[in-house]
Amino acid sequence: MGLNLIFFSPLGSRDCNSEVFFFSCFLFFFFNFFFSFETNLLLISSNTGSTASLPIQLTMTQNHKQIFIEDALSSSALRFGSFTLKSGRISPYFFNLGLFNTGAHLSHLATAYAETIFANREKLGSFDVLFGPAYKGISLAALTAAKLSELATARGLPDAEKWNKIEYAYNRKEKKDHGEGGVIVGSALAGKKVLIIDDVITAGTAIKEAFSIIENEKATVAGVLLALDRQETTVDNTKQSAVQIISKTFNVPVISIVDILDIIKFLDGKLSAEEIEKVKEYRQKYAPENL
Repeated sequence: MGLNLIFFSPLGSRDCNSEVFFFSCFLFFFFNFFFSFETNLLLISSNTGSTASLPIQLTMTQNHKQIFIEDALSSSALRFGSFTLKSGRISPYFFNLGLFNTGAHLSHLATAYAETIFANREKLGSFDVLFGPAYKGISLAALTAAKLSELATARGLPDAEKWNKIEYAYNRKEKKDHGEGGVIVGSALAGKKVLIIDDVITAGTAIKEAFSIIENEKATVAGVLLALDRQETTVDNTKQSAVQIISKTFNVPVISIVDILDIIKFLDGKLSAEEIEKVKEYRQKYAPENL
């Protein structure tokens, strides 16, 4: 059922050969078709309970990687130059997710995490709780849990109720011996499947600690979600990356919003040829096997 516009020409009953009146006729048919098409889309969406077919929503989901990289650059979370890492390596780029510190950047970041979960739902399987290791993971878990619910509801996903019920939790650095006590804040973990969310894995120490905490709470890790996969070997293992080691050791999927190859592809032509070449050389030097 379309919305029909009644278009009256100021030229009265003049013949359509008049250029002005011909343009009026064109506008009438164009707007009549446009509103009819748009209304039909909305009707289909309301009847099926899904808005996933709307073009604007498809565009938004497809571009979350690009928006993430653009925000990383504009916030200086991603910088290029010469940086000494904790491992002692000299890296041509540095990533600090803590510089996503405005409302707009945080909203985009949560969307990117949520879209990555939606895109990898088969690989991850079902999970009940998003767990953010203290401290940086705390806000990531809270923001992403809220965004999963928001997007699932807005799109009318058939399993929206499941996403609405995703819980979040994080750990205290020191165990609390008064009040509710314990090391976990938020959802209780016992008997639940947990998705760990963090920014990046370097040596893997913090993630291994998170696995230990979750295991002590009698819960199961469903997977690990990162912002960036650097895709480089560790100091102790010249064949595998920290991500590969974690995935193999704990037998869980480890996924990320982007990896270094995504960044290289996106920034090719946007950075100087020298900067891109340095990143490629670093990637080649420390690239793990089978990747």
